[in-house]
Amino acid sequence: MDESPDKDIVAAVRRFVDRDVIPTASDLEHADEYPHALVATMKQLGLFGATIPVEHGGLGLSFVSYAQVMEELSRGWMSLAGVINSHLIMAFIITHHGTAEQKKYFLAAMARGDKRGGLALTEPHAGSDVQSIKTTARRRGDDYIVSGTKMFITNARHGTMLAVAAKTNPTAKPAYAGISMFAVEKSDAGPTVSRNLKKLGYKGIDTCEVLFEDVPVPAAHLIGGAEGLGFKQVMSALEVGRINVAARAVGVGQAAFENAIRYAQQRTAFGKPICQHQAVQLLLADMATNVEAARLMVHNAARKKDAGERCDVEAGMAKLFASEACAKASLDAMRVLGGYGFMAEFPVERFYRDAPLMMIGEGTNEIQKTVIARGLLSRYPV
Repeated sequence: MDESPDKDIVAAVRRFVDRDVIPTASDLEHADEYPHALVATMKQLGLFGATIPVEHGGLGLSFVSYAQVMEELSRGWMSLAGVINSHLIMAFIITHHGTAEQKKYFLAAMARGDKRGGLALTEPHAGSDVQSIKTTARRRGDDYIVSGTKMFITNARHGTMLAVAAKTNPTAKPAYAGISMFAVEKSDAGPTVSRNLKKLGYKGIDTCEVLFEDVPVPAAHLIGGAEGLGFKQVMSALEVGRINVAARAVGVGQAAFENAIRYAQQRTAFGKPICQHQAVQLLLADMATNVEAARLMVHNAARKKDAGERCDVEAGMAKLFASEACAKASLDAMRVLGGYGFMAEFPVERFYRDAPLMMIGEGTNEIQKTVIARGLLSRYPV
C-alpha cells in the first residue's frame, strides 16, 4: 500500500533525526548552542509550515501527523520541537483569527521559515493566569503603542516576530475581555530582547525576557482587526500547544525507553544481561506501557482537533499524563543505566533535565487538572 504524503513527511523527519540530530544533540545541548544547521534542515523539510494550510504555502499536516513529527523531533532532541511549536502557535492564531490581509502578508513567509514567530504571553507575574497580564497597547493614530515585559519567550532572539498579548482595555470586566493579540515584527523600534535565561534543561533554544518600551505596532497588525478578542484567540491556539508539549513528552519518553532497553540487553550483572532480572523487566514494562498510553492520548486529542471539535479536556489530559509519564520514564531509564545514566556522556541525563519542562510548559499540570475538571463538570451537568 502506498504511504500517504503525511507518512512520507513523518518518515523523512525520522531519518533526519537518526542521521543528523541524535549524533549531535548532546554536544549542542551541553554547550547551550543554538542549532542553526539543524534548524536550516527543518526549514528545508518544510516544518515551519507543518500545520499552515496548503493554500498559504504550508504542508497542511493533520494534527495527528503534526504530533508524530513533534514526537520524532523530541526523540532526538526536545529543543528542536520548541523552535517549531511557538512559531506554529502564532501561525494558528493568524490562520484561524487573522484578517485576509494578515493571512496573505504573514502565512506564506512563515511557511517558508522566512518569517519566524513566537508567542509572547507569559509575564514576570502572570503565567497560567493569562488575565493578569499587564502589558498594554494604546491606540495612537495608525499605530498601537505596546508597553510591558514578557518572560520565558521562545524564539525571541532568533525569530523575527511575536504574537503578543496586550490589554487594549485594562479596566475591562471581566479582565480577559480587554485582551487583544498583535503580530509584532522586530525592528529598530523594538521590542528589546534583553537577556537569555539560563535553564536546567531545554537548552540550545533561545528563551528570553522581552521588553516592550513604547513599541509602535501598525493597527493593521491587530489580529482579527478588532479589540478584545485576544483571550479567545490564544486559548484556541494553546490547545495546539498542549498537543505539541504532550507529543514532545512522548518523544522524550520513547528515547528514554529505547536507551534503557538497549543498555539492559548489553550490560551483564550476576552472570546474565540485566534485562533478565525481574526488577529491570518491571521498569521496562512500565516505561513502555506508559509511553504507549500517552501516545494514544495525544493522537486522540489531535484527532478531535482535526475534526474541528473542542478538545481542551483531551489536550489537557494528554499533556498531563504524557508529561508525568515522561518524567517517570527518564528517571527509570537512569535507574536502569545506573551510574552511566548519571553521566553527561550518555543522553539519559539530558532526558531527565528536559522532562520537567513538559510538566510546566503550556500551563502547569496543576492548571491542567483544573481545566480538565471544569470541562468534565460542564459535560456531566446534574
